[in-house]
Amino acid sequence: MSETAISPELPQAKRNVAVLILAQAILGSQMSMLFVVGGLAGQSLASNICFATLPITLIVLGSMLAANPLSALMQKWGRRSGFLIGVAAGATGGAVGAYGLYLASFPVLLLGSLITGVYMSAQGFYRFAATDMASEGYKPKAISYVMAGGLASAIIGPQLVKVTSQAMVVPFLGTYLAVVALNLIGAFLFFFLDIPKPAPAKVDDKPGRSRWELLTTPRIAVAVICAAVSYALMNLVMTSTPLAVVGCGFTEGNAADVVTGHVLAMFAPSFFTGHLIARFGVERIMGTGLFILACAGVVALQGIELSNFFIALILLGLGWNFGFIGATTMLASSHTPEERGRIQGLNDLIVFGGVTLASLSSGGLMNCTGGDAATGWIAVNLAIVPLLTLAGGALIWLMLRPKEV
Repeated sequence: MSETAISPELPQAKRNVAVLILAQAILGSQMSMLFVVGGLAGQSLASNICFATLPITLIVLGSMLAANPLSALMQKWGRRSGFLIGVAAGATGGAVGAYGLYLASFPVLLLGSLITGVYMSAQGFYRFAATDMASEGYKPKAISYVMAGGLASAIIGPQLVKVTSQAMVVPFLGTYLAVVALNLIGAFLFFFLDIPKPAPAKVDDKPGRSRWELLTTPRIAVAVICAAVSYALMNLVMTSTPLAVVGCGFTEGNAADVVTGHVLAMFAPSFFTGHLIARFGVERIMGTGLFILACAGVVALQGIELSNFFIALILLGLGWNFGFIGATTMLASSHTPEERGRIQGLNDLIVFGGVTLASLSSGGLMNCTGGDAATGWIAVNLAIVPLLTLAGGALIWLMLRPKEV
């Protein structure tokens, strides 16, 4: 049976989506936790505050480095194997990070962050796994439903930070230990995942397009660019947010609340993003996402009141949702099953490569471009302009091209 012939009501497909939603909700909580405390923990240990966001940068770098190997492994051994490796890395990274805080060692904290990146990479494949058993018409909805699982993580993660960040003598140690517990609990979910391993290639099978041929396909190229820009831009601003909020005179609790609002906005629209894509077309939804991201920057530049942080970060999350889910949907419908491992890993390598650069730049822009947090915050939000110009130009170019027959 061909992939397009599979019914969206297939119980196997619905069961997999349900498992992936729970994984996104429970395991995904660790990412919002680490993004809230990572920069603050780094700032407490780094000898130079310009490197405060390096713990977050190392998470993203680890994700970038793991993307291709994980994709190839899942192409050969199946999704479950890759996701369990991710969970093991999440628990290990949390434990090493906790040990780094206990020792007051910045390098050990960074090592834990790098290992955690393997989990972040595995989590990125949840959205692709949702499409493995789905028909073409069901794919955007399956992606959206799984991404909607992040709505629970948006509540669980920051609230756990409030409970755990100062629960021990060493600040943030409790948060990293909670990350270990989340991974140990969430690992059991993947034993209920039922996605067949890809069939071994036969001698007479068509190998599909090469990586270069895939990347130079217009729709794939634009999907990759828009996914990379949406994610990098979101990470650039979100990474600096806790530093900016606390630096402008507010509390760590305020910072956690702002991040909660942001992550809620990232995932809450997922309940209807797939339906919007099906109705209005993926290009329009991606364009809307890029426009909302621009609005987030405008609001952030208007002032440093707590309301500015809340509104800007909510818009940032909403724009990311439309841009990233739209780009993922465009990519998922532009390759064949035998090309899946090749292009999905390459896509995430490029996406998280851009996010790594954004995260690394975030700390420098925030802490090293002026004398105070307000000046750094302005620099961070001005930096989004060239990224949006790149993605918007690429999308307009694609929409103006003659339709491929």
